[in-house]
Formats: sequence, C-alpha cells, structure tokens
Amino acid sequence: MSRKATGSARPKSRPKIVVIGGGTGSYNVLLGLKHYDADLTAVVSMMDSGGSTGRLRDEFGFLPPGDVRRCLAALSLDTGLFRSLFEYRFNRGQGLDGHSFGNLFLTVLRDITGSDAMAIKEAGKILHIRGSVLPVTIANCQLGAILENGQVVVGESNISVPKHDPKLRIRKLFPVPPVRVFKEAEQAILAADKIIIGPGDLYTSLLSNIIVGGVKSAIHKSKARKVYVCNIMTKKGETSGYAAADHVRELEKYLGRGAVTRIVCNNRIPGTALLRKYAAQGAEFVSPDMRDPRVVKADLLGGRDLARHDPDKLARVLIGL
Repeated sequence: MSRKATGSARPKSRPKIVVIGGGTGSYNVLLGLKHYDADLTAVVSMMDSGGSTGRLRDEFGFLPPGDVRRCLAALSLDTGLFRSLFEYRFNRGQGLDGHSFGNLFLTVLRDITGSDAMAIKEAGKILHIRGSVLPVTIANCQLGAILENGQVVVGESNISVPKHDPKLRIRKLFPVPPVRVFKEAEQAILAADKIIIGPGDLYTSLLSNIIVGGVKSAIHKSKARKVYVCNIMTKKGETSGYAAADHVRELEKYLGRGAVTRIVCNNRIPGTALLRKYAAQGAEFVSPDMRDPRVVKADLLGGRDLARHDPDKLARVLIGL
C-alpha cells in the first residue's frame, strides 16, 4: 500500500513565470522573484535608443543591450561584485564616458558569437543567472508613435524624453519596420503558467513588446494567468495625468479588452518631499482608485529617494496570486 502511494506521488513542477517589459521595472520584479522556486524568463524590449545603448547601437548595428543588461544583473545569483561590475558606468575617459561596463561586455560577446541571442545566453552563463533572458525580437527596429496632433515621432529616446510638446498624448504606437517575435520568446509565453506585464514605462518599455508581431497572439493563446503591474508614478510625455484605469485602458487597447486577469496597484502614497521631487520632473502619483474586480491593491512602495516598487513586497503579491 505504501509502495503504491509512493509510486503515484509526482513531484510538483516549478511554475513557469514570464516577465514582459524592460528597464528598472523588470529589474525590480526579477530581483524579487528569483528568491522563489520558479522557472523565470524575462522577455525584453529591443527598441531602446538612448544613452550608452543608443551609442553602441548606432556604432555597431547590434540590438540594444541596456534592458537586457538590467535583467541579467537582476537574475544573477551573485548579488555583490558581479552585479556591481555589470552595472558599473564610466564617468570619464574619451569614448568611455557614459557607457556601462555591462553594455560593452554584451557588445563584445555579440561580436565574438556573431549572434545577439547567443551573446545573451553566454552572458547568462557567466553571471550564473537564475532563469533566462530573451529578446522580444532579434530584428533591428525602432519605436514609432503618432501623437494626438498627427505628428509622427520615431526613436524610443525621442518618445521617452520628448522634444515635442510633452502634453500631447500618444494615439498609436508601432514598430519601424514591422518585425516578428523571437521564436524562443514566443514559446516561453505560450508555455507560461503566469505572465507578468510591467511595471515600466507604459509605451516605451511595455507596449513596445506587445506591438511586436506575434506577441499579442501568443499571450492570448497562452493558458497562463496574465497579470499587469501598474506604475507608481506617471511619466512625462507618456502618461501625464494617467490614473491606474488609464494605464489599463491603453494596455488593453493593444492587447485586447479583458486580456489581463489581475491588475496589481500600489496604494501607498510617497512622502511629500518625494512627490515634490517628482513633480519637478513632470511626474505625479498614479491613483489606484479602480472599481474592477481584477484589481489587487497593496503597499508596494520601496526606497526613500525613488518611488519604485519594492522587489520583495511585489514578489510576495505576485507569487500569492
């Protein structure tokens, strides 16, 4: 009898969690989730065009390494020297000033391996990451936007740091040229048990993934629970004046109404001094007041100097859903 019971018992499989996004948003989610027993995959935006990433992209013609670098650093099991090294940014030196070591490292690996996808995999091995990092596409493309006055803006950095009137809202987002999802990223989405979209800049970090051909379809076909993590603060030139409901409305304009099964919102307002600091940058607190049964509200605020999600608080909520 005991033999039968032992033979019929099956080990519980690790849940497959896919995080879609980029920038510091994905960094914080992955930093918290890696401490749980889960099979993690980061699907990362490939349309960054500013700073060190933009310079390397222009000079070498490779895919932008910035968001990939952050995700690799977040998933690294070495929380000390390796991660500090990968995130190190030069502040002097002709040609080096402004570059991050991680971006240069990935660029060198790309040149050696001859493949962006292979360079990311090899970097993951070197950093001993817990999980995997996949580009949403391996095709070279830019992010385009049509503003409410009909003006067309091309380039992620031109949308993220607007040279146009930042009060103009974005009416349509599109890739230039149209591109297809990286096959491995598509397979990860289809096989996921849970898909987490966000947090991150709505248009330049999140929707820049959704508009890649095949991503929306894969998310819809996936049997995973789909979770959207709303931002804590708005972004000048992207989401000025947006409440949580506005963020969800825009996401579902591209992804489909009712596509997400849970919406996670921070309900703790940052301190007055921090709000003033953000107000000087044209940003404000995202109100979580949504009357929607899908909404989960919690104190997710972390840090003193920045209004960002606390990795551990957020991970507890996401794992508990």
